[in-house]
Amino acid sequence: MWSSLTTIGLLHYLVLAAAVFCCGLFVMMTKRNAIGVLIGVELLLNSVNINFVAFNRYRDVGSTDGEVTALFVIVLAAAEAAVAVAIAVNLYKNLSTIDVDRGDALRG
Repeated sequence: MWSSLTTIGLLHYLVLAAAVFCCGLFVMMTKRNAIGVLIGVELLLNSVNINFVAFNRYRDVGSTDGEVTALFVIVLAAAEAAVAVAIAVNLYKNLSTIDVDRGDALRG
């Protein structure tokens, strides 16, 4: 009886991914500075990675498609973070703030 209560199934991973996704969405919607928005985007991408790995684990035992896709998402997130930090540095250099609402002043 206790073994069925202590095993972690697909539903547990999906609930965790949904919670992380909601936290990321909340952070993205409420933060006004660029670094806070970037952290929210990273949380969203991490929740997607949890889903990829969980579905791969419970879909097919011998396949590694979910892990490989998660690695690609991690690489994409690193590139996105580098570009976002460069934009934040440029925003701070020109406006002395990283408030994303004032970012429209950077139009070229």
